[in-house]
Amino acid sequence: MIKAVIFDIGGVLLDWNPRYVYRDIFSQSDQMEWFLENVCSTDWNLQQDKGRSFDEGMYKLKKQYPQFENEIDVFWKRWPEMLKGEINGTVAILQELKKHYEVYALTNWSSETFPLVKNRFDFIAGFDGIVVSGEEGFIKPDEKLYKILLQKYNLLATECIFIDDNIENVKASVKLGFAAIHFTNSIALKLELQKVRIQGFV
Repeated sequence: MIKAVIFDIGGVLLDWNPRYVYRDIFSQSDQMEWFLENVCSTDWNLQQDKGRSFDEGMYKLKKQYPQFENEIDVFWKRWPEMLKGEINGTVAILQELKKHYEVYALTNWSSETFPLVKNRFDFIAGFDGIVVSGEEGFIKPDEKLYKILLQKYNLLATECIFIDDNIENVKASVKLGFAAIHFTNSIALKLELQKVRIQGFV
């Protein structure tokens, strides 16, 4: 029996994308895409999600790509502008689930930027608990982060359903015994919740 619902935040509840800023920095989209693939890349940003400071991360990048020093600085200075807002419909689903289940968040996020999220979006305060990768030193899909959540809040994986937009994170949760949904959009999420007969969506 499902007793708790675990949400990823970025890509499920909140729309975060560096392109919202860098499309104003680069005149051509292919230049922007190259920069985001090779300089301020997803893998580079994940190291901040894992606990590395932005100061250290940007210092290393600037040594490697001195020609992009100003563009690298933008990633930190204009980070709040990369966070567009709530993903349409998903926060409403969260609020409905809260009526019937405990709800938690398990997110890959920097400990330096997550406070900006908490201060900006009221729904964050409604979680029964949150585990932030940057505070723990592990990132999904490392099973250690999932286990931290389970131990911290005395949860059983077999009594939880996990929702994430990253398929690798979903697969990792299933290996640990979670029920899981690969998030694509809020309409599809409602349908998946109906299929597994989650209260509020039956």
